[in-house]
Amino acid sequence: MEIRKLAAIDIGSNAIRLLVQNVIEAADRPVQFNKSALIRVPVRLGEDSFRLGRISEANAGRIRDTLKAFSLLMRVSGVERYRACATSAMREATNGKDILEKARLETGMAVELIDGQREAAIIAATDISRLIRQEGTYLYIDVGGGSTEYTVFSDGQAVASRSFRIGTVRLLGDSVTAADWQDVETWIREQVRRFPRVEIIGSGGNINKLHKMSGRKQGEPLSQIWLNAHFHFLNSMTYEERISELGLNPDRADVIIPATRIFLMSAKWSRAKRIHVPQIGLADGIIRTMYHSKSKPESGYAVPGGEGFDS
Repeated sequence: MEIRKLAAIDIGSNAIRLLVQNVIEAADRPVQFNKSALIRVPVRLGEDSFRLGRISEANAGRIRDTLKAFSLLMRVSGVERYRACATSAMREATNGKDILEKARLETGMAVELIDGQREAAIIAATDISRLIRQEGTYLYIDVGGGSTEYTVFSDGQAVASRSFRIGTVRLLGDSVTAADWQDVETWIREQVRRFPRVEIIGSGGNINKLHKMSGRKQGEPLSQIWLNAHFHFLNSMTYEERISELGLNPDRADVIIPATRIFLMSAKWSRAKRIHVPQIGLADGIIRTMYHSKSKPESGYAVPGGEGFDS
């Protein structure tokens, strides 16, 4: 048996995350990916990017500080290799590339800007096979701060995928139009119309929190009826009440409502009654694509100051 540590960094619109996983290789057994650590820093880049079109110098400094901290954490944790990806907030900011290049020079940490289609493809690479019945149809939804990625699975295969510029931070900033919603509705209805039954697989911090709040056991899906009722319950409370009475973090207490709305509208348009919540997302997909692409650019980078790994 060999145990290796790989890491993924997801620079999103609502937060920056570091996921460290133990990759367990054993003869005659499938490779296992087990979470070792998950650290989330609430740097809301989308408020800059979607409102001003650029990242502020204050948040640029927070990105560099976060990458420095993550570099040290990966080094002391024995991470062999990492891959960092930045999504909609950074790719839409006019100074996004310059900020990432400055961060690389200062921290030694390389970050890739990925487009929506690549983001959706990485998310689809996560281990959801245990949820997907070969004869079933599923709409995989990953709700982020700046965009939402959709993938349709049928008969165990991905048959369609698309990224839309509808996200929680974007919705809070009134940056989503009726035409944007219409595009999502049209695409979902078109993709699922030939399937008699569709179920949703939900990804992202907000649906994970909703599942935890529901009290359901891991692996037990949410119902569309419960989600709708809880949406109205959350919407009846003030931001401060969601923090003080429900114990939500300040950077979760506002975005959880638009996230729930996205899932509810997607369930309506796809006619889905159940939402599975496997608690996997972009960072999980980054590690899997990195592991399976050892001789390609997606294989990632050695940790600055670390020992690296033999690919």
